[in-house]
Amino acid sequence: MSLTVIERTALIESIQEAMAQGTLEMGDAVRRLRVEVTGLHQTQFAKMCKISVRTLVHIEHGEGNQTLKSLNAVFRPFGMKIGVVRIRRDNI
Repeated sequence: MSLTVIERTALIESIQEAMAQGTLEMGDAVRRLRVEVTGLHQTQFAKMCKISVRTLVHIEHGEGNQTLKSLNAVFRPFGMKIGVVRIRRDNI
């Protein structure tokens, strides 16, 4: 699997936008980024992010109570970090 820089950037941005719109859960986003962008297995990706495989599995399945440090570790390779965003309200 080999993406051009433009394709990789577009994929990361589309995943980021889906998360911002609430149409993609964080765990699913991490899994898609890991598989579609890096092509790495969980063991390889966890090692790269300096987290345990168990932590990565929990993040991808939306389980547990993850730390900001762990969440930022899995998003950092893609130029992202966890932050606060304004909630969109359709009725205002």
